[in-house]
Amino acid sequence: MDMARQFLLNITRALAVVSLAVAASASSASIPAPASADSETIEGAVLKQDGKSLLGLVGPLAASTPASGGDLYQEDMAFALDELKKQCGGFFRLKQIKWNKVEKEFKRAAKKVRTDTEHLVLLQRLISRLKDGHARVEALEKGKNVPRPEEWTIEKRGPGLFLCQIGKRIYIKNAWSSATAVGLAAGMEVLSIDGQKMAKWLPARIEELSDTHSFSTDQQALFYALHRGLARETGSRLKLECKTLEGKKKKRTITIGRASLIPNGPAFPPQDYETLGDSIRIGHTEEGYGYIHFRRTKDKVLEELDSALAKLGPVPGMILDFRGNSGGGCDHDAFEARFVPKGQKMPRMARSQLASQGEAPYGGPIIVIVDGTTVSAGETTSGMFKEDGRAYMIGESATAGMSSQKTTIELPSRLFALYVSTRSNRSSYNKGRGIEGIGVAPQELVEFDPDDLAAGVDTLIRRAEELLGDYPKKAVKYDPKEYGWGG
Repeated sequence: MDMARQFLLNITRALAVVSLAVAASASSASIPAPASADSETIEGAVLKQDGKSLLGLVGPLAASTPASGGDLYQEDMAFALDELKKQCGGFFRLKQIKWNKVEKEFKRAAKKVRTDTEHLVLLQRLISRLKDGHARVEALEKGKNVPRPEEWTIEKRGPGLFLCQIGKRIYIKNAWSSATAVGLAAGMEVLSIDGQKMAKWLPARIEELSDTHSFSTDQQALFYALHRGLARETGSRLKLECKTLEGKKKKRTITIGRASLIPNGPAFPPQDYETLGDSIRIGHTEEGYGYIHFRRTKDKVLEELDSALAKLGPVPGMILDFRGNSGGGCDHDAFEARFVPKGQKMPRMARSQLASQGEAPYGGPIIVIVDGTTVSAGETTSGMFKEDGRAYMIGESATAGMSSQKTTIELPSRLFALYVSTRSNRSSYNKGRGIEGIGVAPQELVEFDPDDLAAGVDTLIRRAEELLGDYPKKAVKYDPKEYGWGG
């Protein structure tokens, strides 16, 4: 009996040595570098896409590190479920999250996890259930060498077109590159993608994306599907059936090339569109109104804004377009103060009066444009113009509803941490409910017009011009004349 026990002990030790050797080899594997800057980037050892984690898991997992331990994975999951309920539970009713169902699903799934890579994938799927656009899994020091699934490392690009919803139908919003090469154009109705009618393709695509991506609101998920959701592996094909304005049907196949998949804001910007820096682009509309597109809200946005206002001058009206704004951060009071006439103070809804700032502040009428691609700081900066009664807001939809205070939850295994939202920013918005999970709703919903798109006209910019020509004074508290603005 002693000899048998000794034999088994020797076998166990030998297997342990082999296991350690394999683990050492696997842990030295580096995270694959992205092939393109605008489609995939690495930040803190977690693959991300323009600020969002790349969570789309479709193909098989890459080679995984040996298991840190099944019990440890279950311990991580139990801890995560408890902590997320404590930290994020305030959003569950608003976002209609049934946490009891989530707990059952993921406790059961954790029992089947055998490798660190599988553990990472399950955690990514878990945070998607939070419906939190900022949520992501972060690798701690111990987890930085855990191999990512192969699908996360594949370069993906767009088909050279973006889509929009008009009523219940889907249309090509703008087209370039690979799409125009096969005869597709803005204003065409999309009847099917890869053989699936759009009435089925769109909800199915949103459901697929939502299993691995965390979206704060339905509008964020919709706009993601119509833009980034079209991304495919370079060299693959996308089949579309479309209908022209004249009713002629076309079947076309796009070979995915190098087209960007990042929403760029306006469908068609003004002709004299000029980039001033990392955050701002400017121009003049056909009617002579000033136009500023805030692509981001980065550190130097105030300097860029001063330059923009000085270049545009005392135009009769201003359009501030926040579509495609990926967020950032700035002094919000200083930002809005650039739109209070020099030497004046403007009363605000829930805060103290705001004194003018900047070298060339603008005091005329303003129209703000937003949609479901307006996120984070883009929502708070655009939203304050509506909330404070400084401007009239229009948009295809409310903003993404992705604006919050965050925290980081380290898991017991010390492999990963969860970065999640805990409470909403701008608690005075939406009658005290804040922005997270809701968004900032425009005062007027405006859909694109297929005829406008076919003619290269952005319907929302055209509508903004109409409103500046006949300003909705009853809906906007701020009156330029009361502030001595005669520009």
